[in-house]
Amino acid sequence: MEQLRSIREEHNLRQTDIANILGIDRTTYTSYEIERDTIPITHLNKLCNYFNISVDYAMGLSNKKQYKDSRPEIDKNILKERLKILRKKNKLTQFEIAKILNTSRSTWTGYEHGNYLIPTLLLLALAKKYHYSMDYLLGKIDKNN
Repeated sequence: MEQLRSIREEHNLRQTDIANILGIDRTTYTSYEIERDTIPITHLNKLCNYFNISVDYAMGLSNKKQYKDSRPEIDKNILKERLKILRKKNKLTQFEIAKILNTSRSTWTGYEHGNYLIPTLLLLALAKKYHYSMDYLLGKIDKNN
């Protein structure tokens, strides 16, 4: 993502430096910056914590670099509940939201039950479509900014 490159360059770091921070190969990190691959939510969170920035800022959803009282960890229990609340608030069935996100109902159910983390691009799509903060959905902050 362009934003990832900008953040890295703002801190005068090389792709190799970021790869070392994440514990991955430089070519893997490069694939995130050039959008060949999507950065996994856990790597994105680690970068945001390193730079003390919000996930929303890193993903280009907000110009706000950080939120007051932001927690460093992703809270999987809060995430699963907030995904369910988002769906119900928008009067969608699991089948309907899965269709909107081009995934299966059983996969969506897995996100709502906390069986696995929702991928970065699906979370970004939800945040954009329904005007939610990614940081809020991830349980890093308590209010939807």
